[in-house]
Amino acid sequence: MNAEQLQKTLRASQYAEQVLSLHQAVLEQDYVVDRYQSALSTQQIQQLVQDTLAPIHDENEWMRVIRMLRARLMFRWIWQDANRQTNVVTLTRELSDFADASIHAAKDFARAPLVSKHGEPIGYGGKVQDLIVIAMGKLGAQELNLSSDIDLIFAFDEQGETNGRKCIDVQQFCILWGQKIIHLLEQISADGFVFRVDMRLRPWGDGSALAISHAGLEKYLSQHGREWERYAWIKARVVSGGKQGDELLEMTRPFVFRKYVDYTAFEAMREMKTMIEREVVRRNIPEDIKLGAGGIREIEFIVQVFQLIYGGARRELQDRQCLVSLKHLGEVGLLDEQAVTDLEDAYLFLRRVEHAIQALNDQQTQSLPVEPDLRERMVDTLGFDSWQAFSEVLHQKRSKVTYQFEHLIKEKGTDSPAESFSQLEQQLNDVLDEHSRNLIREFWSGHAIKKLPVKAAQRLREFWPHLIEAILQSSQPQLALLRLMPLVESVMRRTVYLVMLIESKGALQRLVKMATVSPWICEELTHYPVLLDEFLSMDFALPRRQDLQDSLRQQLLRIEIDQVEDQMRVLRLFKKSNVLTVAASDVLAESPLMKVSDALTDIAEVSVMAALKLAWQIVAGKYGYPLDAEGQRCSQEQMAFAVIGYGKVGGIELGYGSDLDLVFIHYMDEQADTDGTKPVSGFEFAMRVAQKFISLMTTQTLDGRVYEVDTRLRPSGEAGLLVTSLKAFEQYQLKSAWLWEHQAIVRARSIAGEPTLREKFEQLRRRVLTRIRDEATVRQEVLKMRQKMRDHLGSSKEQKEGGVFHLKQDAGGIVDIEFMAQYVVLAWSGTNPDLAHYSDNVRILEDAEKAGRLSSDDVSALIQAYLSERAESHRLALANHNMQVSAADWHDTRVIVCKLWQRLIDPAEQILLERE
Repeated sequence: MNAEQLQKTLRASQYAEQVLSLHQAVLEQDYVVDRYQSALSTQQIQQLVQDTLAPIHDENEWMRVIRMLRARLMFRWIWQDANRQTNVVTLTRELSDFADASIHAAKDFARAPLVSKHGEPIGYGGKVQDLIVIAMGKLGAQELNLSSDIDLIFAFDEQGETNGRKCIDVQQFCILWGQKIIHLLEQISADGFVFRVDMRLRPWGDGSALAISHAGLEKYLSQHGREWERYAWIKARVVSGGKQGDELLEMTRPFVFRKYVDYTAFEAMREMKTMIEREVVRRNIPEDIKLGAGGIREIEFIVQVFQLIYGGARRELQDRQCLVSLKHLGEVGLLDEQAVTDLEDAYLFLRRVEHAIQALNDQQTQSLPVEPDLRERMVDTLGFDSWQAFSEVLHQKRSKVTYQFEHLIKEKGTDSPAESFSQLEQQLNDVLDEHSRNLIREFWSGHAIKKLPVKAAQRLREFWPHLIEAILQSSQPQLALLRLMPLVESVMRRTVYLVMLIESKGALQRLVKMATVSPWICEELTHYPVLLDEFLSMDFALPRRQDLQDSLRQQLLRIEIDQVEDQMRVLRLFKKSNVLTVAASDVLAESPLMKVSDALTDIAEVSVMAALKLAWQIVAGKYGYPLDAEGQRCSQEQMAFAVIGYGKVGGIELGYGSDLDLVFIHYMDEQADTDGTKPVSGFEFAMRVAQKFISLMTTQTLDGRVYEVDTRLRPSGEAGLLVTSLKAFEQYQLKSAWLWEHQAIVRARSIAGEPTLREKFEQLRRRVLTRIRDEATVRQEVLKMRQKMRDHLGSSKEQKEGGVFHLKQDAGGIVDIEFMAQYVVLAWSGTNPDLAHYSDNVRILEDAEKAGRLSSDDVSALIQAYLSERAESHRLALANHNMQVSAADWHDTRVIVCKLWQRLIDPAEQILLERE
């Protein structure tokens, strides 16, 4: 052995001196292999444990050999650490790998005698039960330190009985199994121990059964799981248990990572921090580098609180390892770059100090030594000249951790309203009318408040002054209060939302501002409080299409194909939360109208694509796959089915309350049967896909529906088939369709389905629209349809005389502009095919200018009028108002529209406007 490196190893560890004195010969043999210079892979460690223990069948000998192996590896690891031949991440991974391999070996060794005595443990479902071993804490995160104990939980999949002569139930078998594993690893003998085993993190802790079933654990977490246990389960990892173990761990994820943004994690962390501080004082261990101020635990808390708050929505934050999650927090912007650097540096330093402490005597402690000799040994190992120099660096790094920790979880008192509660209430009363004051009195004296659980009532009282302060800062406090009270009533039992708003002062202020602008947003949040999660975490940027696709795909991937209700819930909340994001961006960030419509249309299209894919999978799973019209087998990618968007979705002009005008076309062999065990014809298959799609999109539940779907624009309307073949659709459009149906096709666009079929539709659309038509006939038909709509949907004569203008349907309104764009395409695209390219009104009008059909001034004026009227329609929708506005306010805009309408379509239009 290298004498200098050996000396450094022995200087670093009295325990290493003992191991060398007992096992020098074997250690020298180990050293010859690689001079302790290489890292050990997971596979190498597993193989080493297996090869060492494979020939041994006697329990005492097995325990002696594994303890000797542990001593040999510990000597190697201390050598590498003392001589800087490893790093914290590698060392902790190797230690964790050895623990995993030891658990596997002990589990296998313990099983055979139990089976011999009691038989195999058989679940009620007939499957042999395995013992599921879940690693918690540092072992779960594969961050084990040099002298760490291992936190374990034992579980099994389902209850049952063994099939031997001495029959016992599965739980008792697994308890005996677990007890033997603990004995094999923890029992201290002349050869030491392998690992101390801590089972206190299991449900109910000490005194409860040592092993629990899947169902038992699920019930415990859902009914009794405490907030501190969520922190513990972040690091949970299945060491052994196969598929059943993976399923059990997946079951725990919703308990740990809530679907909503969860600020209750702050409160739980404060409580745990207070408990730890009391323990530090009780044990008089202020110099504990794990539990003391600025220690390892505070770094873990910082990381974990973000994981619990945002991990449900951001899967990348669910990693078990502290450093990996810290890096992710920086990448997603939850911690700034400097904070990540400081915390990472402190963590690595503190973990190395922890190893130096534990190497001294193989003791599970994180307290700095007080004996001068041990201090000298430790600072030599860590590369410092003196204890003073080491202490200064340690203090510096811990101070940075303390700063970040206190900045993160500062007490809510520092953010509470500066003035007393009574003063705030008096200020609020001064700006409210008698009705509003009575509303507050009735709220606090009402039956609902009296029935609140104690904790919920306490949180509501804590939240109330924050709400008052935010309302008093509003430009319209009374309006804000009246709109927010129903929301408060709807969430006061779900206290997590109140905690969110207490902790996020900026979010509460934004909520109040949104309430003054949009009762629609308040009603959405009141009816679907889960949307508050999105609201509190949104950055008010409009969502990007790719992000929408990725988000929805990831959410749906977590759900089995047969869990239709869960799929529909994901679709509904995806749509509602993202529309809320757009509305917030519209109101608070004043995003441009066209961008808002693009985003709303993207949300709809992504929802349609996902629903179509699900519908296809469900139907194909039941009936098999059909053949396309060319005799080829269809697949998920080549489904020979497409969804065509008409109206607002086709024109990329969706508003907040828009339904979806859709038509379904297919390219299947309608007569050929599918290839499943329950075959149906291709025609029936296409019908069932459309029906399932509509069901996914329109089924009304407590979460609302995804979208209303209107299919009346299909060939022959409500009397026609729900799904039409491409060929039949083509024949209908070219031979039977009315001109108003071609008007509708101007705003039609394929939005989902097989790319080839979608392109075929676009080609057909252009063929239909670019036919040569008589302009006078087009003008007459467009005018006839427009007049019919005005008569049925526009303002009444009395309303017009009263100065009312229906922004959409009256003369000079939105529909007039839409009809003019449609007229441009139908009348002129026969000689100007480029006019049939786009489906949205603005680009159609711009193309009319390029083709020389409309003047630049006319197009600019018409587009400006169109955007102004649509922007107002969005504002009215957010304010829950109808489309009737003051005619006087819109007179100039209407004149612009009517003059062009008069020139293009109806010479009598100006007379009509003057008469109004």
